[in-house]
Amino acid sequence: MLYRSLGVDGPKASALCLGAMTFGTTVDEQTATAILDRFTEAGGTFVDTSNNYAFWAPGGTGYESEELLGRWIARRRNRDELVLATKAGARPVPELPFPAHMEGLSAAALRNAAEGSLRRLGTDRVDVYYAHVTDPSTPVEETLGAFAELVADGKAGRLGCSNHSAADLAAANEIAEQRSWPGYRCVQQRHSYLRPRPDADFGIQKHADEELLSYVARRPELLLLAYSPLLGGAYCRPDRPLSEKYRWPVVQAQLAALAEVAKETGATVNQVVLAWLLGHPVPTIPVVGASSVAQLDESLAALDLVLDEDQRRRLDTAA
Repeated sequence: MLYRSLGVDGPKASALCLGAMTFGTTVDEQTATAILDRFTEAGGTFVDTSNNYAFWAPGGTGYESEELLGRWIARRRNRDELVLATKAGARPVPELPFPAHMEGLSAAALRNAAEGSLRRLGTDRVDVYYAHVTDPSTPVEETLGAFAELVADGKAGRLGCSNHSAADLAAANEIAEQRSWPGYRCVQQRHSYLRPRPDADFGIQKHADEELLSYVARRPELLLLAYSPLLGGAYCRPDRPLSEKYRWPVVQAQLAALAEVAKETGATVNQVVLAWLLGHPVPTIPVVGASSVAQLDESLAALDLVLDEDQRRRLDTAA
């Protein structure tokens, strides 16, 4: 297993991050436990969740993923071997429409969210704590000040943001620098080999556009976490067709390049996508989901796939 430094105490983060979004809802506890055990047995350390995963699943409250992870950590007694990440800000407000109404990133909301997440996870700190979405109703200074207090209290290590634009990230980190507060160092954004159409609308989600990638590339202290790197199975599953957001002229050439490189290497298309992300000039950790150990094993095998210069060039220039 390869590792990257997040600049926090404890173990380094594994080069693949295991996304636990579906654990406890669409992925049952027995299966989730097997996936988590396999991930850590393979050397994986970085596990990602949120305080709203997965409220949209049938019967879901949004607490299931954190609660399941808390039970697993308690049984395995492995908290100090993990890089544990969770998020706040995007829980729905009861009885009000989502996403127009969310818990937000006020100081009070963050304090409450942190205490709840720590309790469910059965830990006294998280290694990475994310602002899950932007909150236009709360001054950025208030959000960053609250995060700084959580870091000072030892309840959070590294800070991150998700679904933020490059302008959002730059403005927040400028304020943090001026106030001598810890800024955002991890940026978790929708990102894959295929680029969405320029007019694609992901709602409150944001993809890693060229502006964000350029900003992260210029800042050595920043690390990109790529969520939905395999597009929910759309690269390889006939029952998971590619979203209209990714249907535009360049895609067919890119898919052909992926298939060609997969054939040359004997790897799956998913593994080629992950290898491409792992070798990206912008330091990137893919956040991979899994609903079975077999799916996880496919992703783990991408760590052994090294694309040569010509293969990467063909993938980068396909259009």
